[in-house]
Amino acid sequence: MNKNKVRMQNGITYGIVAGCWILVQIMDKTGHMTSLLRGILVPLCMYSILAISLNLTVGILGELSLGHAGFMCVGAFSGAFFTKCMENVLPNLQLRFFLAILIGAVVAGICGILIGIPVLRLKGDYLAIVTLAFGEIIKNLINVMYIGLDKGGFHFSIKDTMSLGMDETGVVIIKGAQGITGTPKASTFLIATVLLLITLFIVLNLIHSRTGRAIMSIRDNRIAAESIGINITKYKLMAFSISAALAGVAGVLYAHNLSTLAATPKNFGYNMSIMILVFVVLGGLGNIRGSMIAAVVLTLLPELLRGLNDYRMLIYAVVLIVMMLFNSSPKAIEMRSVLLERFRKKKDTAAKEAS
Repeated sequence: MNKNKVRMQNGITYGIVAGCWILVQIMDKTGHMTSLLRGILVPLCMYSILAISLNLTVGILGELSLGHAGFMCVGAFSGAFFTKCMENVLPNLQLRFFLAILIGAVVAGICGILIGIPVLRLKGDYLAIVTLAFGEIIKNLINVMYIGLDKGGFHFSIKDTMSLGMDETGVVIIKGAQGITGTPKASTFLIATVLLLITLFIVLNLIHSRTGRAIMSIRDNRIAAESIGINITKYKLMAFSISAALAGVAGVLYAHNLSTLAATPKNFGYNMSIMILVFVVLGGLGNIRGSMIAAVVLTLLPELLRGLNDYRMLIYAVVLIVMMLFNSSPKAIEMRSVLLERFRKKKDTAAKEAS
């Protein structure tokens, strides 16, 4: 694919995000924005970031990871922990939130490297099982952690708050299974959209760079890639850690959209990782724009169908099946390519007649 075509495709993807943001602003100004829709704007961007970042591992690198919710959890708690700790030191909430995003990305990225070094030697189901175990271990570790802060510094315990041994100025930040309470709601739709655009910029530019081509060559034929001097470990670890860091950013966004952050199975468990993987598969492996659209559609659909209580999950299941057939069925792919070729021919004919 030549550079002009790549730029055009990337521009269309950025334009879709910008267009959606403008549409939301118009709906808000004209009074057509419901409270339900307003409440899921930030989660829409968050799930899109998660889907795009996981597609980097599953679609571009070709490795099945089921621990994406674990990296999201690491980013969420490290970002929220920083925000709570620096409450008195940095009164400016937006500055704290910006630094929390960076910290969440860095901590999740480091976890990605530490997990990736031993794990990426595995393949297929074994890799999926180990990454799934990582996500569950992280969630359970946070549920038994109690961390407090007083004049003497940080206090840590895995029993209860009483065993922290703090003085009268002490404040408990992480309360075991209760998590972190009182997190400021700093996430806005504008910030979430900007973070989504940054994620798209990073991933799309990575894919179309020399590094991205090296990563895809490992996916297509590992032995051939290694035979021409490509460092397999380096590129696999790079893709995995970038994916983890972006999941950490989504986690920070999620943490600052709630007043209470807890590591529950619903928020950061196995089902969350599977749901993100569903976005990637239905959007198309390696299709970044498709992952983003699938995340938005499948997040919006259950909320928009709440009025149809008896048929809501049936319609949701039908849409899932239709999207899967549209993206994965050989006949559907062939039909799309034929229609695209006809459209191109008509466009070329119209251009020749105009000239």
